[in-house]
Amino acid sequence: MTDTPPLLVADTPYLVDQYCHGLVREELGLATFEARLGRGSPAQGTTFFDSRTGFAVRRWCPPLLGLEPHCPPAAYLARRRELGFLESGRRLLRAGGIAAHLVDTGTAEELTGPPELAAAGGTVAREVVRLEHLAEQVADTSGTAEAFLANLSEAVHAVSATAAAFTCVSGPGEDAASAGAPPGPGAVRAAAATWLAGRAAGARLADPVLVAHLCWAALTTGRPLQLHAMPGPRRAAALTAFAEATAGLGTDVVLLGGGGPHDHTARLAALHPHVYAGIGPVDRYGGPPVRDALAGALERAPFGKLMYASGAGGLPELHVVAAREFHQALDEVIGGKVDRGAWSARDGRRVARMIAAENARRVYGLG
Repeated sequence: MTDTPPLLVADTPYLVDQYCHGLVREELGLATFEARLGRGSPAQGTTFFDSRTGFAVRRWCPPLLGLEPHCPPAAYLARRRELGFLESGRRLLRAGGIAAHLVDTGTAEELTGPPELAAAGGTVAREVVRLEHLAEQVADTSGTAEAFLANLSEAVHAVSATAAAFTCVSGPGEDAASAGAPPGPGAVRAAAATWLAGRAAGARLADPVLVAHLCWAALTTGRPLQLHAMPGPRRAAALTAFAEATAGLGTDVVLLGGGGPHDHTARLAALHPHVYAGIGPVDRYGGPPVRDALAGALERAPFGKLMYASGAGGLPELHVVAAREFHQALDEVIGGKVDRGAWSARDGRRVARMIAAENARRVYGLG
């Protein structure tokens, strides 16, 4: 041990959250609030407040609304209703330690958009365009497959003028073979015709040929393309093939580690100059503790390739929890290295700034 103090949470910078969602626009009761803390169903007789995320909400959020930490959920929600969802959201977001939000606007649920999130949080907010959602919107005004593909190409390039990035949840392909090259025009036209003919109202686009076509189209705009790295060997092989195939095109690809495959995304970021790895997300989506994800990524990728991504949305509390836990992870992982003498305090703070904000500002052109 050295006498150099560890990196303090107070010394770490404000965050640029490169991937998140907006907020609900209504008051929530106890049941509807706690349902947003997790997925599926809690054990009988319990709620999602009985989870790591639930406990983190009770630790970090009550003081921001004038209550004691760890207060009962009913007391917290009563205070939240007393302030109103707009005021409570404003207080929570402005104390969350976030300087900029990049907001995926393509969710099925009606959430606040970037301007509303920016106003509530006193931050900068830019749009991340979800490719599948964009295609669904274009399909609503296109009759034939040929018109759909022409309109889709025009729409991708039009929105790139203001979007910070594109994102694709479905991925660039089902496996390495389909992700390693753009699909041919004939295959794309056939897939478009089949999808349009059988498209049900409200159905989300998941056709692998059309999704791959969208990913390659987005790359031509020069805007960063975010891909969601889900668990499983086929998805890992597809991301590997796509990273190899897109090298040298001049467009950055950002792999968001939802579901936990941070080791793989960090390795790809280390191998390819144009590939970056997001560190997160909120625990409710099944990822490992962010401390573990950060520690592993620091061992596998250059520090300039790592960026914060919360995946938070719906509740302002999830933005707060994600940011506070990420700051703690920086403190524990990087501060621990400083405390042990492995890193200098100056280098520790520099790397923390890179991962927290500076890398994202560079990649997304935030200034």
